[in-house]
Amino acid sequence: DSTMTSANTQRVRNRVRKTPGEIAFTIFIYIFITAFTICCLYPFINVIATSFSSSRAVSSGEVNLIPVEFNLDAYDQLLLDGQIFRAIKNTIILTVFGTLINLAATTLAAYTLSKKRLMGRNFFIGMIVFTMLFSGGMIPDFILMKFLNLIDSYTGLWLQSLISTYNMIVMKTFFEALPVSLEEAASIDGANDATILFRIILPLSVPIMATMVLFYAVGWWNSYMGPMLYLSSTAKYPLMLTLKQMLDTAQQINIAENSGEGLTQTTIAPETFKAATIVVSTLPIICVYPFLQKYFVKGVMVGSVKG
Repeated sequence: DSTMTSANTQRVRNRVRKTPGEIAFTIFIYIFITAFTICCLYPFINVIATSFSSSRAVSSGEVNLIPVEFNLDAYDQLLLDGQIFRAIKNTIILTVFGTLINLAATTLAAYTLSKKRLMGRNFFIGMIVFTMLFSGGMIPDFILMKFLNLIDSYTGLWLQSLISTYNMIVMKTFFEALPVSLEEAASIDGANDATILFRIILPLSVPIMATMVLFYAVGWWNSYMGPMLYLSSTAKYPLMLTLKQMLDTAQQINIAENSGEGLTQTTIAPETFKAATIVVSTLPIICVYPFLQKYFVKGVMVGSVKG
């Protein structure tokens, strides 16, 4: 028995032993992935270093991956009057409720259109896909929102972006890939469509739901054009619109400091201020993404390719 075991072990070792060509290819893949990762990380690390460096160092091009003459002047100016906190609060409200509304509408539409027994199914799908290619345009949309008295209202923004056609198609494909026998068994037990959706389908759809949450949440967090067109009250501005306003005036910002030797004027370099705004705006999404990442690839792959 020991002889047979030893022979089997030796065969396994021989089977998994790689040829010189395979070893070289593996080394090349690791080098390529490492280089690609560095290329992806370098710009962001450089932005972080720039945001914590002095204006003089940034203007003279001395900053690479490590802050030079470390200071928090850009962040102090960014957080000076509390605008940023109000903008973050507005963005959180816009993102949370907008994502929930998007998710509910997309789920209901995708589940309904995934049923082949739906009368006129192909017509409805065709009309929805048509909107990906053609739209009324910016001016008609604005006139419609004004006619509905939804200008300067988050409701108008949520209504404008109620459903993403692409996301709906991905989710519909995911629902179509689920076994029909699950619904048939539930129907035999007397469950209606709402019960089947909420008690059977949705618990099985966590990957695609998490993917949709990520897509919609990132879209709302980064939304700029919609709020710029439809919001007129500064108090309702989300983060991106507020940051844009602050960036527009960054070159005119002077900070007076009493150094003990007299009043000195220190001007924050626009590049430093821009870097600080990038860090503040992207940090929340970076913190949320790891919790959804494990569902992301699976949800997109299953929802994009019908099994």
